Amino acid sequence: MRATLKIVLPLIVSVASVSLVFAGYQVRNQRRILRNDLARRAEILADSLQESIERELGRGQDRGLRRFVERYGQREHLRGIAIYDTGDHLLAITPGLEPALPLHPTAITKAMHDDHGDGEFLPPEQTSAQQESDALPVHVYAMPLHRDNKVVGALLLVHDTGYIEIQVAHTLRDALLNALVQTLLISALALLLVRWTFTGPLTRTAKWVRTLRTGQPNPHPALLQGGAMEQLHHEVTHLARDLHSARTAAEVEARLRDSNASLWTAERLSVNLRERLQNQPLFVVSNREPYMHVFDGKDIKVIVPASGVVTALEPVLLACNGTWVASGSGSADREVVDSQDRLRVPPDRPSYTLRRIWLTEEENKGYYDGFSNEGLWPLCHIAHTRPIFRPEDWLQYQRINQRFADTVLQEMADADSPILLAQDYHLALVPRMVKDVRPDARVAIFWHIPWPNAEVFGICPWQRELIEGLLGADLIGFHIQTHCNNFLETVDRGLEALTEWDRFAVSRQGHVTRVRPYPISVEFHEKPSLEPNIANRLRAELCDEMDIEATHLGVGVDRVDYTKGILERFRALERFFELNPGYCRRFTFVQIGAPSRTDIDRYRNLLEEVNSEAERINDRFQTSRWKPIVFRGKHHSHEEISRFYKAASFCMVTSLHDGMNLVAKEFVASREDERGVLILSTFAGAAHELSDALLVNPYDISQVARAIHRALEMPEREQTERMQHMRHIVRQHNVYRWAAHLLFDLTEIRIELVERAEA
Repeated sequence: MRATLKIVLPLIVSVASVSLVFAGYQVRNQRRILRNDLARRAEILADSLQESIERELGRGQDRGLRRFVERYGQREHLRGIAIYDTGDHLLAITPGLEPALPLHPTAITKAMHDDHGDGEFLPPEQTSAQQESDALPVHVYAMPLHRDNKVVGALLLVHDTGYIEIQVAHTLRDALLNALVQTLLISALALLLVRWTFTGPLTRTAKWVRTLRTGQPNPHPALLQGGAMEQLHHEVTHLARDLHSARTAAEVEARLRDSNASLWTAERLSVNLRERLQNQPLFVVSNREPYMHVFDGKDIKVIVPASGVVTALEPVLLACNGTWVASGSGSADREVVDSQDRLRVPPDRPSYTLRRIWLTEEENKGYYDGFSNEGLWPLCHIAHTRPIFRPEDWLQYQRINQRFADTVLQEMADADSPILLAQDYHLALVPRMVKDVRPDARVAIFWHIPWPNAEVFGICPWQRELIEGLLGADLIGFHIQTHCNNFLETVDRGLEALTEWDRFAVSRQGHVTRVRPYPISVEFHEKPSLEPNIANRLRAELCDEMDIEATHLGVGVDRVDYTKGILERFRALERFFELNPGYCRRFTFVQIGAPSRTDIDRYRNLLEEVNSEAERINDRFQTSRWKPIVFRGKHHSHEEISRFYKAASFCMVTSLHDGMNLVAKEFVASREDERGVLILSTFAGAAHELSDALLVNPYDISQVARAIHRALEMPEREQTERMQHMRHIVRQHNVYRWAAHLLFDLTEIRIELVERAEA
């Protein structure tokens, strides 16, 4: 309350002062208006009486003048009339008026001398009243009188001005009353608004920060948005988030020390990398950017694309003030960059530079949709979709890779011994392009998709150029050892180079490229579930939202891509319901399928096939309040997907071929209750680590149907044992460990120029 009064009291004083000043102005203005009105009426009346009095003077009869002044001396506020000759002698006067007049009103003398009307206001002390109590303020107005065009006297009108002061007093009273009421109302309203918009939220925020500081759980404060409070809310929220993150990291580190564990965290990665880099700059280049800016009406909104790569690499760039080069794909991306297409990110705590590259629709169609996703993607995934290789797409792929390389070289122009980490199959030529210009740079590329055997990759008309581009790197990373083996075999067959199988390296023209497996993973949050039946509660909520009735939910989360085995999954579900009709009206499978690459015919047609297959199976089995498959063909946030993970009895990953598939690891990481079953394709890279999943061949529909039945019937004890083993693996081999091993191996490589000099 004291703080509120400190804010409101100056406002009360200010409002009261302004009201008083305005009241004074109002009184002064009212007095001026009334006096001017009286003076004007006196002039008009004198002008109207002048001719009549001049006629009476012409007759020379004083008796007529006395009757005249007596007749016109009874008007409103008019105390009387007096007629003077040129010697200032009274010729006639309204009875009782003489005591209120000065002996010689100056207005008469001036009017006769100047030959025009003149008036003045006389205060009480200038009147000739016998007693001070009889003295009244008056207004006198004199009008010259003529005979034969000569001034022979003057007419004097005397008005009582006492009514003016009475009206002014009333005005002053009303103004002061209004000022008092306005001050009280404005002060009360200000008091409420200050408490509502400022002191109340500020008190709640202070309490919230205090509870956070002391480590007590507390809900998010309800702060009003807009203006200064919104900025304060924004900054305090980030401060609280940083405090919470620091406390969580400290708790994790403390637990790790107690258990002698070596779990990698974002903080540990940042600290270790900062020590290893020794102020050497780090550059990341990828097709996808870590932050997108899009228009939301007239405003610009920041979006963080769902990507494990962003999760893994951002702590690295935060630690070393690095630079991330990527293609700008947001509708408002151009609006926020500077003249060099640079932007400091993250928005709430700018710590590294994002450099954007711009692609036209035609360039994107040839480089990304064409060669990358209609050529390399189906070539590397054994999903029986024929790759399409067009010469014009290859030309665009070369041009765009060169543009990425030129931009990277421009960014690292002033850096000594820079470190570059390129990402994925979109940029296979960049390592060689950069290395040719900057042989002192350490260059690595991580290939996020599978690498097929040599016979399959030999289909590509430009396999030699792609391999040469990759071999420009000092280090090439794949998900699993099999992909490393396939790559070395491809190099063996397609290029003249020394393949060193004993240390998994390729030596060509004096340059050595190491080939290593680095299984990518996800972030693992150390927070055990505090709600024992969270799966049941979430399942009930999701069923209500989807307007279905079911006691069991299964979930699949994929981009709608032909490598994910979604159609095979649906057919296995159909087979399951045929063999287990008792699960009809009890079990529903939810397929979250984000549309992907819909500019490509194969993907657009696949989306239609998936929709049609789900509808066909639903038409066969569904009832009024139940359906076997719910297909949610739209993009979902991480928070939305997490609810399905935690509510599902099992998660199904049936990839026909996958480098890793992080959905499997995300599901395991989300199950803090240590329940649920993972059905996992043996053709996904994750199957090499998560052997406690129910491993299936997605092409074997009956086997997958049996796995679904086993997952639904699995005892809780077995679920817990399997999930605990898988969670331990994902916890230990998290995304920060992936980044640490990849980057640490890269930093240990000697610079190419030194190697050549020694040779």
